[in-house]
Amino acid sequence: MRKPGSKKGARVGTGGHGRQALEGRGPTPKAEDRPYHPAAKRKASSERDAGKGGRGGQGRSQNRSQGRSGAKSHEIVGGRNSVVEALRADIPVSTVYLSSRIDSDDRIRDILREVTARSLPLLEVSKAELDRLTDGGVHQGVAIQVPAYSYAEPEALLDLATGNGRTPLIVALDGITDPRNLGAALRSAGAFGVDGLVVPQRRAAGVTASAWKVSAGAAARIPVARATNLVRALEMYKEAGCFVVGLDGDGPTEIGDLDLAGDPLVLVLGSEGKGLGRLVRETCDLIVSIPIAASTESLNAGTAIGIALYEVARKRRDAASA
Repeated sequence: MRKPGSKKGARVGTGGHGRQALEGRGPTPKAEDRPYHPAAKRKASSERDAGKGGRGGQGRSQNRSQGRSGAKSHEIVGGRNSVVEALRADIPVSTVYLSSRIDSDDRIRDILREVTARSLPLLEVSKAELDRLTDGGVHQGVAIQVPAYSYAEPEALLDLATGNGRTPLIVALDGITDPRNLGAALRSAGAFGVDGLVVPQRRAAGVTASAWKVSAGAAARIPVARATNLVRALEMYKEAGCFVVGLDGDGPTEIGDLDLAGDPLVLVLGSEGKGLGRLVRETCDLIVSIPIAASTESLNAGTAIGIALYEVARKRRDAASA
């Protein structure tokens, strides 16, 4: 109401004078009809893709389905040694990420030399961005984007060894679910001349960025095969003339007393907790163990495979020099 002293006098109620101010704006538009809403942007993007033949929309749909199923089109590999080895092995690298404030050393100079020689895209990013790309892993100021790992077939590992004129030495991992243990096994395999690793296709660690990092670049040199059925793969190796030796804590023979080290050999390692699976154990020709000081202690998978491969390499070296 107006004040009594107003020139226009008192105005009681709205009397319809404020009817226009009371008018609403109608129902709330749908999310896809609001220009700045994410749903509207997705709709506009799909309409643009439809105008291009539908390829883009189909690709994004496939990418979303791959994301839900856990499949990855690429991996981010961090760490100076890992990046150097990957570049030297001619791994197809799509992008190289370098921290804007990085202390240069011989490895960084090697990386920049390879980047220049191969004309690879180089992006200078902040440490925070590298932390995000590597999921908080230790990247040492450098990372690369590489395609998802391409696994070999179990038979190909034998062909690789015989083609190079070597006595086959293959490592099979049974139930190793920690990619860091897989990376450690790859690093030991690279140090002791292993022709390749075999892992089960299901319920086992794959060659992820974590495995790349721990392997210190050995993942670029040592092929990894995936077996649909590990027992069948071991039987195939036996038919090809290899001895299958399982590594377990209660093995009756110590690894140092293994007389088969100079023969074509497949060394099988189980998980630290469960050891070798029953069927895998029954498939082995021999079970060996690593003697340790206390029966209550145990070695993790990465350490155990390193010790076992050292003993095999030592025996082969002694046999060659005899």
